[in-house]
Amino acid sequence: MPEKNKIHVALAGYGKVSGLHASAVKESVNGELAAVYGRNKQRRDDFAAKLGIASRETVAEAVEKDKIQAVIIGVPHPQHREAAVAALEAGCNVLVEKPMALNMAECREMIAAAKKAGKTLSVVSQRRWFPACRRIKDAIDAGKIGKPSLAQLTILGWRDKAYYDSDPWRGKWGTEGGGILINQAPHQIDLLHWYMGKFAEIKGFTGNFNHPYIAVEDSATASVRFESGALASVLVSNSQKPGIYAKVHVHGDSAFSVGVQTDGGAMFIAGMSGIGAPPFNDLWTIEGEQMLLDKFRADDEAFFKKLGNDAAVYFFTKQFEDFFASITEGRAPMVSAEEGLETVKFIETMYKSKHGQ
Repeated sequence: MPEKNKIHVALAGYGKVSGLHASAVKESVNGELAAVYGRNKQRRDDFAAKLGIASRETVAEAVEKDKIQAVIIGVPHPQHREAAVAALEAGCNVLVEKPMALNMAECREMIAAAKKAGKTLSVVSQRRWFPACRRIKDAIDAGKIGKPSLAQLTILGWRDKAYYDSDPWRGKWGTEGGGILINQAPHQIDLLHWYMGKFAEIKGFTGNFNHPYIAVEDSATASVRFESGALASVLVSNSQKPGIYAKVHVHGDSAFSVGVQTDGGAMFIAGMSGIGAPPFNDLWTIEGEQMLLDKFRADDEAFFKKLGNDAAVYFFTKQFEDFFASITEGRAPMVSAEEGLETVKFIETMYKSKHGQ
């Protein structure tokens, strides 16, 4: 049984990312993994046996038998709304994998369910805990670049046929809900609006250039205006073998700029690969701090070297600890459900543009 002074946690799902979730909960100082639940009895039983936790069919059963207080949802994102609402109605706090849901209507339904239940709802956005990403947010909040006025989001990644064949739901509109925009880009989209504020206007295009075996987009571009009046350009693609980088750059009205390479080389695939290259600040022109760029990178490389193969789990753990603490302390988590909706706003707007809506 879980320790009484820790948040009792269940996993919704037993796929690749749920393995990382399980490791992160076990590493956390304030969470205790008690159960996994889902419809496929054989898969969940096998998953539970490996971890020494209970295997339950439903969240209600896990709440009743394992005193679950929080659920981490790792099922494919077309199932996020259903799983989140069920967990909230069962009396659990919920942390859901990115993207929050397929569209804004589903996100709003989840937010309404959380408010009705009086429970916390948050979205996995573990890259916010990367030191290089936090460094940018701190600089913006301290006014070091003035008002953020321009931004660039670039993802030049790669996904091969083996990746799309690894799960039957990948690469199809009906079961994945889209391509790079809804699956690979949400982390960087989250950083973009974390730094720049809410989206006001989004105009873009999507295409599929070298993945004829999938029905969804492998590339997209967009021009963005934020509610603040700031502007951004977005270019995301899974068509650059074996993967080059993912970056977010922010330019302020003081003429100073900051940036981060969140991913380098072959892109991270949850449950299938590790973090290929340490994230680092690749742009830092703040007056009086330009010379710190090399130090930042050296510090971050040393930190990631220390983490070794546990880097991915470490950053999930940091977010999970914040989420669990928000429950016990009665405060908002660092990543709100409304911020998860903001990412989905970008994605849905792009897809509506594609389909002429």
